Amino acid sequence: MSRLSLTDLYRIAVPGDPQLRPGGAAVAYTVTTADKDSDENRSEIWLAAPGAAPRRLTGGPRDLAPRWSPDGRTLAFLRPVDGRPQLHLLPMDGGEPRALTGAAAGPALWSPDGRRLAFTAPHGEPDPDAPVVADTLEYKADGAGLLRGVRSHVFVVDVATGKRTQLTDGDFHAGQPAWSPDGEQLAFVTGMEEDRDLTPAGAVYTIGLDGAEPKRLTDPGVICTGVWWLGERLVVAGFKGDPIGHTRLFTLEADGLAEVETGLDRNVMVGHPGYPGAAPALLGDELLFCARDGGRTHLYGAPGRTKVGGEHSVSGVSVAGGRVAYVAATPSSPGDVYLDGERLTDHALPDLDLLPLERRLFTAPDGTPVEGFLLRDPDRTGPGPLLLDVHGGPHNAWAPVFDPAHLYHQVLAARGWSVLTLNPRGSDGYGEAFYTAAVGSWGLADAGDFLAPIDALVAEGVADPDRLAVTGYSYGGYMACWLSATDGRFKAAIPGGCVSDLTSMSGTSDAGYLLKMFECAGDLAAQSPITHVAAVTAPTLLLHGERDDRCPVGQAEQWFAALRERGVPVRLVRYPGASHLFILDGRPSHRLDYNERIVAWLEQWVIGSES
Repeated sequence: MSRLSLTDLYRIAVPGDPQLRPGGAAVAYTVTTADKDSDENRSEIWLAAPGAAPRRLTGGPRDLAPRWSPDGRTLAFLRPVDGRPQLHLLPMDGGEPRALTGAAAGPALWSPDGRRLAFTAPHGEPDPDAPVVADTLEYKADGAGLLRGVRSHVFVVDVATGKRTQLTDGDFHAGQPAWSPDGEQLAFVTGMEEDRDLTPAGAVYTIGLDGAEPKRLTDPGVICTGVWWLGERLVVAGFKGDPIGHTRLFTLEADGLAEVETGLDRNVMVGHPGYPGAAPALLGDELLFCARDGGRTHLYGAPGRTKVGGEHSVSGVSVAGGRVAYVAATPSSPGDVYLDGERLTDHALPDLDLLPLERRLFTAPDGTPVEGFLLRDPDRTGPGPLLLDVHGGPHNAWAPVFDPAHLYHQVLAARGWSVLTLNPRGSDGYGEAFYTAAVGSWGLADAGDFLAPIDALVAEGVADPDRLAVTGYSYGGYMACWLSATDGRFKAAIPGGCVSDLTSMSGTSDAGYLLKMFECAGDLAAQSPITHVAAVTAPTLLLHGERDDRCPVGQAEQWFAALRERGVPVRLVRYPGASHLFILDGRPSHRLDYNERIVAWLEQWVIGSES
């Protein structure tokens, strides 16, 4: 067996979006790989069933979002045509896929009778050369860029005729729709208030197939973020009050929203890029949902009954025929498809010798326990170089599973490094008080959660105090700047997708105002690394996407200029066309380059030799 190399990026296949066929006998799912020749991410749709080898249903190159018809005879999915994803239908009794829509579409949902598909899609054809006029803060979005007045709206398409009908219209973004059990109306989440960019709001609306004015079902008090029609009841995800703290589940009752008793002090995870989880589902009368416990995302049945736990981290769930399909990552696999606990696929790389993660529990200076994971070759002895890697969010969390986005962890560990990943206060999976403990005090409340574990590993003889480095992405990039500016122990720093100045960030990020008001409430200058930049001595490598609208590239430019002026060794690498999430779904060559540059910078400035 061999150690993992960075070019193994091109061998890793990641499954996702499991969809259990009606009757529960087979699972359709996507498989995403990196294509070296095209420098694109390739996605295909596969089928897995007990007792049979998985087989490919579509040939890609970018087929996504499989959805079964109610009778299980047809699979709808998205395939790009002229650069826009469009709905296609694949007959399961034989034949080629046929295009159903002639315009852009999103992941679709079949009507109960199988006659229609509902989806959201962008509405509007802006002139790319016309001036961009903005009256609210909703004028750009990471991954989409400048919106130029384009809004997402609800559409339905007739399966027999291909007739596409737009149901919603107006200056608002409609969320993913959900069919009522009788197929007569659709529920969706949106905010229609004029000042919704300044006062976060989201409500559940329904609309009939005649396209009449949407009807609001929920009142203020809960900021709704998603809705699903499960059986006869509407299930809603959202926040109680301000958009901070845990996401909760609610059901719509005659007198308003009633909170679902999950039996857990945990954040409900409905699934977003970089954040595992799945939409709630109904198994008989039992409501299934995902929540993060420690670093792993598990599947539960309300109230708090563990359905999938242990080493599995769940990132997709589907229910049909009284059975449950899901995708889960483990320490040896980026993800596999399971049906009622039986593994149907095997996406581990059997010829690779992956080094194991060791769970560690550290103590912060104020006595707060901090969970972390140490990656180190168990055959190594004595103190060696250590890399602290900080997760994003700040409300994400490291999970002790195979991580294809951070291949440099395994590569460094094979070269004698220790890699330390920590879930400090602010991380998800440890209760709401822990989750909100750094609100309004970024860097100030959580810095000790990183430094105390390093002190402990130095005292144990694991880490060499003269060979320490720090990296991280997004909030992790913020902390890489903050720690290198407020603590002189680090010999190298690598902020990715960084934040250096919260004041400028609040006016340039697509989420800047919300971050300013609800996440960083308080003195922005005191929480900004740029305030302390004069103390930085660590050679710094900045890695940033050119089209990052969440943490705009100007954040890296400010840090780069400030260090360059002070004579600190610094390098800025900008990835053309890359959004904030490029290290997860960007061009394979960019993702490989990101990993390679981290290893080379650490070898140069911490070890003293180019890799």
